[in-house]
Amino acid sequence: MSKSRYLGLSTAAAALGLTMGVLAATEPAYAGEEPANTEGANTEQSGGGNGKGIYAAARIQYSGSVAKGGGTGNVTSTDVNWTPPPCWYAPYLGAKDFKKEMSKHIDSQLKAPGMGGTAGAAIGETQRHYEDGYGWADTPGYKDYNVENDGKGMFWAGVENPDEPDVLKRSSCTDLPFWVENGDAPPPQYEEAIKPEMLAALAYQHMELPDTEVTLAPEANTKVNLPTWAWLDKAVFDEVQATAALNVPGFNIQATTTARPVSLKLEPGTKDAVTYPASGECAMNSDKSIGEPYAKGRADETPPCGIRYLRSSGDGTYKLRATITWDITWTGTGGAGGDMPDGTFGNEQAVTVQEIQAVNR
Repeated sequence: MSKSRYLGLSTAAAALGLTMGVLAATEPAYAGEEPANTEGANTEQSGGGNGKGIYAAARIQYSGSVAKGGGTGNVTSTDVNWTPPPCWYAPYLGAKDFKKEMSKHIDSQLKAPGMGGTAGAAIGETQRHYEDGYGWADTPGYKDYNVENDGKGMFWAGVENPDEPDVLKRSSCTDLPFWVENGDAPPPQYEEAIKPEMLAALAYQHMELPDTEVTLAPEANTKVNLPTWAWLDKAVFDEVQATAALNVPGFNIQATTTARPVSLKLEPGTKDAVTYPASGECAMNSDKSIGEPYAKGRADETPPCGIRYLRSSGDGTYKLRATITWDITWTGTGGAGGDMPDGTFGNEQAVTVQEIQAVNR
């Protein structure tokens, strides 16, 4: 994309109030008869309309093990540089409804007091772009908002990721809405157009993993220099899946992200402790359990997974943190798929460590 084109579109989009923040706030809805291929789409019916339908900015649907309300989940990526997409381009409106919406914005802005200079010129270019076929090197213009092709495709527009804390990143999909025929891929210059791997990253971001509470022996109350055995039964471990899908007429994609537990890390909550193994990382056994349950008579043995506290916790407790590492992969529409950064999630549990001079075993 050329710099002049980018600046022109960005200025026009900002002046028109058609940035992704506005589009993301648009409630998905259709007016009139529901299209036959919207099963599973996040839509709400509204009365009236001309029977053609309004297909508003598509909301991504989440299913499986995901955070309630679509917020961020509790999984943390082990790759500190990994982030989900801050924004993307997605289907917005059909041609006739886009004309109605866009014309309303253009008219209101051109009539606004003091609208001139660069912003006014950009709005004028935008109007020519959609009405008179005015285009750029890699972006042809449209005649009468492309209404002659209504029903054969949709205009796509920028949508923000509401869970992205960086406002500048979230607001970076600033190109004006563009047309995509049903069944076609978006033009290659729109690298942020929604695709399966982006949905996989969003499913990752919203994934919820189960709580991690290890079984200890002795349980809760242990003794100084007495090995504390730790384990997780194989029944605790099961893969977790989260799916993100975008379904609108002529465009349906989805991706499923799968997390599988691979190891447990123990952090005693104090420097005065020794972990088994020394790294604190307990690998998964062949039967998908971790560690080994304590059995009577084994108090003198070194546990395959556990802790030995060297100092009493006094009148308080140590906060033992148990964190599971999950291997995460994804599959999506069209046979796409691959690996994603490992994820972690852990909990703390209180451990009381008592000081005694002798321990009967």
